[in-house]
Amino acid sequence: MTLPTCAGAPAFAPTAPRQSRPIARLFAGALVLTLTATAPLAAQDAKDPVVATVNGKPITQSDLAVAEEEAGQLPPMSENAKKDYLVQFMADAILITKAAEDKKLADDDAFKRKLEFARQKLLMESLLNQVAKEASTDAAMRAVYDDAVIKIPAEEEVKAAHILIRAAAGDDKASKAAEDKIKAVIARLNKGEDFAKVAGEVTEDPSGKANGGDLGYFTKDQMVPEFANVAFSLEKGKISAPVKTQFGWHVIKTEDKRVKPKPSFEDVKPQVEQFVARKAQAEFVTKLRADAKIEKNYTVEEPKADAPAAPKQ
Repeated sequence: MTLPTCAGAPAFAPTAPRQSRPIARLFAGALVLTLTATAPLAAQDAKDPVVATVNGKPITQSDLAVAEEEAGQLPPMSENAKKDYLVQFMADAILITKAAEDKKLADDDAFKRKLEFARQKLLMESLLNQVAKEASTDAAMRAVYDDAVIKIPAEEEVKAAHILIRAAAGDDKASKAAEDKIKAVIARLNKGEDFAKVAGEVTEDPSGKANGGDLGYFTKDQMVPEFANVAFSLEKGKISAPVKTQFGWHVIKTEDKRVKPKPSFEDVKPQVEQFVARKAQAEFVTKLRADAKIEKNYTVEEPKADAPAAPKQ
């Protein structure tokens, strides 16, 4: 099920899954988090234990949670190994931050501008995530799902199996030999031999040898036209005459026909949730823009239309 896109969505998309980042970016993210906290850490309680210290500076369990969120996708490892990885990550950030402070880098105007931008970005991410969470109620998601499902057109599917004898395109001799082989296969089937058993013996479709030629359910546009037209025209339980496609020669057995089932809510819930979240974020940002007074001290030139081509003489 495909949902419409949200026009006006914010350029920053916190709902998108985070990807694994290079180590330099991981350090940069951790440094931002560390540098924004200029005051000493508050006394810790049992709910947020200190897991390590670096030159007397504590690293708490909640610090590791922030570091893990910033790190994104980590390689597979045990919980203890992950904790050790994140502790080392935070320790390096603390040590590098202290070295940067000793060099007075925090007093640089360019750094202060970057730090302010990082603060704005974190606040923007937090608020947009909150907007998305508040909007993504079960009722809102089900309303979007119900509306989208109604618009899905009914589509026929068939369940079929096939036996393939390959023939190289353009090789008439090979094609004739393949056609003769598939005719012999059809003769065996017409005498009552089991389709799946024969497919396991002779088909040249690798997957067909293991599953008796079963193709499962498919819609007409999922197969090449020559194959699909025959599969959809056959009555249930019937086998075809030889069918030629770009892959070779086939015999097809249509086993069932049905209207393609529409996806369940649970099947598409992640997609629906993302749509609802991004729509809420887009509407929130659009309202902020509408209520704001934004003055631009520059002009943007409209793109010039291409000049009409000179008439040929």
